[in-house]
Amino acid sequence: MFDPSLLGRMAFTHADPTSAPLPPGRHRLGLADDRDAVMFVPEGLDADVSVPLLVMFHGAGGFPEKVLPFIEPHAEHHKFLVLAPHSMFPTWDIVIGGNGPDLERLHQALAAVTSRYRVRRNQLAFAGFSDGASYALSIGITNGDIASHVIAFSGGFMSVFVQEGTPKVFIAHGLATSSCPCKAAAAITPRG
Repeated sequence: MFDPSLLGRMAFTHADPTSAPLPPGRHRLGLADDRDAVMFVPEGLDADVSVPLLVMFHGAGGFPEKVLPFIEPHAEHHKFLVLAPHSMFPTWDIVIGGNGPDLERLHQALAAVTSRYRVRRNQLAFAGFSDGASYALSIGITNGDIASHVIAFSGGFMSVFVQEGTPKVFIAHGLATSSCPCKAAAAITPRG
């Protein structure tokens, strides 16, 4: 039987939260000793209310702590969680040989987040910069039944063999993107 994960399909489903929420700040998820995913929790989240989630993929040679400073102020202001996975290799698996360990680790990271928080299914964004943007486009469009939004900053390509769902897509490429993270963050947060 053919394995759908080879095409980038995830079998992820939201869990009912059974673990306690984390305090505000950055937290390693403990999925690996090295190259672990990091989650940022803003101040003042109500654990009983569903919350938006932004999954932010770093660029080639990057790491979660490199991208988080650009997103954290927006997460604080708009009250959304940020999950920053770390690629298993210097860049994402899809860039160097196809879907594999990074997709599996993403699945584990999403399960860890949803075991602590109720994530709004209509406000779960996959975002990234450079190779991370290519990864967000590829995985987000392939899994549009999981990701409601895809946000790509300076992506180079996308690899989509199958598509489920129709996520909203935002692409920025060029020099004038300094205000884009705020606009992209606003896309997944409620208007009020």
